[in-house]
Amino acid sequence: MRFVGKKVIITGGSSGIGKSAAKIFAKEGADITIVARRENVLQEAVSEISSHLASKDQGIDYKSVDVSDWEKVSAFASEYASNRGAPDIIINSAGISHPGYFEEIPYEVFQRVMDIDFFGVVGMCKAFVPLMKERGGYIVNISSIAGFLGVFGYSAYCPAKFAVFGFSQVLRSELKKYNIHVSILCPPDTDTPQLEMENKIKPEETRAISGNAGVMSPDDVAKVMVNGMLRSKPVIVPGLNGKFVLYASRWIPSVVEWVMNREIKRFS
Repeated sequence: MRFVGKKVIITGGSSGIGKSAAKIFAKEGADITIVARRENVLQEAVSEISSHLASKDQGIDYKSVDVSDWEKVSAFASEYASNRGAPDIIINSAGISHPGYFEEIPYEVFQRVMDIDFFGVVGMCKAFVPLMKERGGYIVNISSIAGFLGVFGYSAYCPAKFAVFGFSQVLRSELKKYNIHVSILCPPDTDTPQLEMENKIKPEETRAISGNAGVMSPDDVAKVMVNGMLRSKPVIVPGLNGKFVLYASRWIPSVVEWVMNREIKRFS
């Protein structure tokens, strides 16, 4: 077992990729704290994750925290340090999305997406890195394919995920001297409650573009993430389609843009 006794904090751990990751760490013998906003959903997730524990000696609990609220994140870090010391692993999986046409998305939505998807990551790192510096550890920040490729309909989501990507690259460089590894996870569309909500309001153009990349299960994404951590991969991209988009967007961006524009024109 590769994570026996490791202390893991997972934001967004009550559903989706975060919950799937928690199950893997539970099977691997880790002590886990999942973080999200809704207490009832957290309690249900803890019950589900508990069934995957490798040992009765493992710890599994939750904390209701809005990661966009710096004061609450800071207070959580202080409480965690008092009770458990420093975490070994942090998975920043909390995030929201609100697809739509730029002119129709309220300004407040742009702020909210950035507050949770980007500043939520910054806040968790700001609060917990000082605790991790002495022993080292691992941080995974979840970006997206939309974190390195601007996609029609994601004018609120893409900038936040681009910011996570850039921030994580800087953090990886700065924290090496403390033996803190930082990876960026860039999943494609994943079968989560968030995607279900997105699909209710997603523009047809966005739906057509997304359809080319396929949909992965959160369990498969989480497995790829953990395997990438074991190899300390800087950027972890699940799925062949996602890897193709990453390299194509860097080496032949004009072709990627042509493909997306072809789909968009179908609805013009």
